[in-house]
Amino acid sequence: MTILYILIAVLMFGALIAIHEFGHFIAAKSLGVRVNEFAIGMGPKLLSGKRGETEYSLRAFPIGGFCAMEGEGEESDEPRAFGNQAAWKRLVILAAGAVFNFVAGVLIILALFAQSKGVVLPEITGFLSGGEYLQEAGLHVGDRLYRIDGHRIYFNSDALLYLSRAGDEVELEIERGGERIVLHNFSMPVRTFTDTNGNQVQKRGILCGVVENGGLGMRFQYAWYQAVNYVRMVWMSLGDLLSGSVGIRDMSGPIGIVDMMGQMGEAGAKNGGGFAGAARNILDFVAFIAINLAVMNLLPIPALDGGQILFVAVDGVWHLVTRKRIDQKYLGYVNMAGFFCLIGLMVVVAVSDVMKLL
Repeated sequence: MTILYILIAVLMFGALIAIHEFGHFIAAKSLGVRVNEFAIGMGPKLLSGKRGETEYSLRAFPIGGFCAMEGEGEESDEPRAFGNQAAWKRLVILAAGAVFNFVAGVLIILALFAQSKGVVLPEITGFLSGGEYLQEAGLHVGDRLYRIDGHRIYFNSDALLYLSRAGDEVELEIERGGERIVLHNFSMPVRTFTDTNGNQVQKRGILCGVVENGGLGMRFQYAWYQAVNYVRMVWMSLGDLLSGSVGIRDMSGPIGIVDMMGQMGEAGAKNGGGFAGAARNILDFVAFIAINLAVMNLLPIPALDGGQILFVAVDGVWHLVTRKRIDQKYLGYVNMAGFFCLIGLMVVVAVSDVMKLL
C-alpha cells in the first residue's frame, strides 16, 4: 500500500467524522443552542479563534472533530443549554450528525453513478451446461430477479449476495413481461456445472447480468438503491455478529478501514483505471462508510447518538408519568460507562486489525 493511499484514507475517514459533528453544529446553531467549541480534528490545538460565543479550532490529528454544546450530559443554568431545550429540538440535534453522514454518502454515490457507463441488472441471460432443468422448472431467459428470500434485488451483485446466503430451496419473485411471478420453494442448489469456458464450477446454474445505460433519472434512482443496499449491508453485518456467524476478528476499526481503503485504491489503479480508478474505488468505499456511520450512530447504545435519543425518549415518558425530569447527571454517568465500553471494544478491534496487518 502506498503512502498516498494511506494519507487519502486517513483524510477521508477524518472528514466523515467531521461532517457528522458539523451536522450537530448546524442543527444546534439553527435551533438556538449554545455551542462552546467546534473542532476539526482531535488532540492539541494548532489554530483557534473565537467568533461570538463559539470557539473554532483546528487540532493536530485529522481523525474527526467534536461539537461541544453547553449543558450536554450535565446540568446547566444557561437557558440555551442543550439539556434545557424541548425534546424535539434535542432529537433533531442528536439525529443531525447521522443525517449529514447519510446525505454525504448519497451525494458521493450520485457523483459516481453520474460518471458510470451503466448498471448491471439481475436479468437471466442463460443457463450453465447442466442447468437446463431450471428452465423446465420455471425460469426463463429474460426473467429479472426481483426478490430472493424476501430481499429486494436491485443489482446483479445483490442477486449474487443473497443467493450465496440462501439454502438449496429459494423463494424467488421474478419479473417477466411486466408481471411478477412468485416461485415458492424453488429448488436451486449449488452444484457442479460446466461454464462457458469448459471449466467445472460450483454455481446455482444460471447466467445473470445485463448492463443498462439509462438517463439521469435512472442514475438518480439506482444511486438511491445503492444507498439502500449499504444500509441493508450494515444491518446484515450486525445480524451476523449477533448470531455468531462472524466474530470480533471479522470486525474492523479505523486501522482496518484505512487499510481496506488503501487496498481498494491499489486495486482500482492496478485494474487499468490509474489514479481515477483508485479514486473511484476509494470514494465508493467512503460512501459505504458514511452510511455505515449514520446507521451505527443511531443504534440505542450509550455514548452514541442513538443512546442519547433513547434517553430523551425515556425522559419524555418519565415526564408524562411523574411530571419530573431525569437528572442530566445520570445521562452523563450512562454515557461515560458506554464511552469506556466503546473504548475497550475499539482497543480490542485495533489490536485485531494490527495482528491481521502483521
